[in-house]
Amino acid sequence: MTAQPKTSILFVCLGNICRSPLAEGVFGHVLEEHGTRGGFLLDSAGTGGWHIGSPPDRRSIAVAARNGLDISGLRARKIMADDFHRFDIILGMDRANVADLQRIAPAPTRAKIHLYLDFAQGRASDVPDPYYGDAKDFENVYRMIRNASESLAGRLPDRAPAPESGQASSTM
Repeated sequence: MTAQPKTSILFVCLGNICRSPLAEGVFGHVLEEHGTRGGFLLDSAGTGGWHIGSPPDRRSIAVAARNGLDISGLRARKIMADDFHRFDIILGMDRANVADLQRIAPAPTRAKIHLYLDFAQGRASDVPDPYYGDAKDFENVYRMIRNASESLAGRLPDRAPAPESGQASSTM
């Protein structure tokens, strides 16, 4: 049986410590709930390099933990030139991220760059940066990302391999 190719998605925000690692973790969790995690390669990055190697912001880790997710093992990185060729879809958390991505992307790869909420839900809205906010702002961002992740999971083709003969597929 030939394995189907994975769909690769890169979530991008400014510093890769608040929104994009949260989106990576939440979307991965939603895929697990749907039983399709194996069909996707997920990652996150920032357009800036201030936090390279750092874990997500403690408030992103906390809101994820309150919702049953552990994103503490993720580490910030800056987007690299080869990311534009490695990923099928690149999702910027806000319009400024999308503009930065389009500015630095090689011309033939610009079509794969989208505003996250627009691509996931058809709403041309930004996921606000909660960095200078409080726990309530992080909770609001979590809810936005969770809702968008549910929508996105429903829109993307299921790339998970079919179960072997005699095995039931798992649905959570």
